Amino acid sequence: MPDRSVRHRSRTALAGLAALAFAGAAALTGCDAGHDGTTKGSSPAERHAPAAGLVWNPSPGSIAAVGDSITRGFDACSVLADCPEVSWSTGTDSAVRSLAVRLLGASRAADHTWNHAETGARMAQLPEQMAAAADEGPDLVTVMIGANDACRDSVRAMTPVDDFRASFEASMRRLRSGAPKAQVYVSSVPDLKRLWSQGRGNQLGKQIWKLGLCKSMLSDADDMGAAAVARRAAVQERVVAYNEVLREVCAKDSRCRYDGGAVFDYRFTGKQLSQWDWFHPGRNGQARLAEIAYRNVTAVRPPA
Repeated sequence: MPDRSVRHRSRTALAGLAALAFAGAAALTGCDAGHDGTTKGSSPAERHAPAAGLVWNPSPGSIAAVGDSITRGFDACSVLADCPEVSWSTGTDSAVRSLAVRLLGASRAADHTWNHAETGARMAQLPEQMAAAADEGPDLVTVMIGANDACRDSVRAMTPVDDFRASFEASMRRLRSGAPKAQVYVSSVPDLKRLWSQGRGNQLGKQIWKLGLCKSMLSDADDMGAAAVARRAAVQERVVAYNEVLREVCAKDSRCRYDGGAVFDYRFTGKQLSQWDWFHPGRNGQARLAEIAYRNVTAVRPPA
């Protein structure tokens, strides 16, 4: 099960950030804010000065996505294939209603979005993706990555937490060097243990898992011996640690918003999983991710 003490500390810290955001919003009541979050009528120096406190525009006009197979819609439409049109972030599929469709409208979503996510990507590949996203000049960048850092051939092969942190910090620097005003929405890493517990009830899915999918969590799916239980617990602990890194690094950037653990906390069922591998989100799962993202991106306060 998730480490509730870590989650409690995360929520306490985010609640403090939410209070700061509310205080800043109250101080600006009555001011006419421009599209980039600055106040109309301010001097050029004031408009280009570093933001004081949290800055967030809930109506971005363009979106770039970075991340891994989930954002590419892998196994959502056909077996072992990307399906970016159903991506929770930038997809155009009417059944999913991606974040882009909800924010920009269906007619603008295709022309004002870019999906730079890559199936199989780990955090070490994110800086390059962020640089590509920055080149697009987006108003908002969505980030969902980290599952592949935990989904390795063994627990020992999982990405160390310090390396995960260093790569995410480097990614934010790469983005800021090319797109200093881009907003960033960071999704938590999904609860891989929850996905295992739901998918293991499907016999076809378990046969697909034997091909090597996320072996650290899914190997010997029905083994409930002490070693297997400890292995899954170690993966779960690492995912919780990754999410704490995402929260902490994002909190240092006034234009970054973490989802507060919303994706990790979501109670995925078999209905949301791919019919091809019973692990990746299918169309229904992609739609639920889009709902979570839209709710958090448009919220007045950051998730607590």
